Amino acid sequence: FYRDTLGLPLIEEEKDGCIFQFGPNRLWIDSVPNLSHSDIWLELETNDTEAAAAFLKVHGVIGRDEVEQLREDFNGFFISAPNGVIHLVVGPEDV
Repeated sequence: FYRDTLGLPLIEEEKDGCIFQFGPNRLWIDSVPNLSHSDIWLELETNDTEAAAAFLKVHGVIGRDEVEQLREDFNGFFISAPNGVIHLVVGPEDV
């Protein structure tokens, strides 16, 4: 749909999903077996994930590690906004 109908350029295709160019943004389509419905997640890029985690913790933002199992060497983590929207905070080498 996103490539063939909407004409979005495909950036990358993986076993469990794909990434499209969506204007200045990227649209990730992932298969996540532990979710029962479609959901929108936002990705926040940072140069320092440890500093970002400390900042978010001070502001009462809790981690959401249960959302998806990330690679052991992945430089990032999940959080959610007060309204429940999932955000992936990611360092530059995993962008």
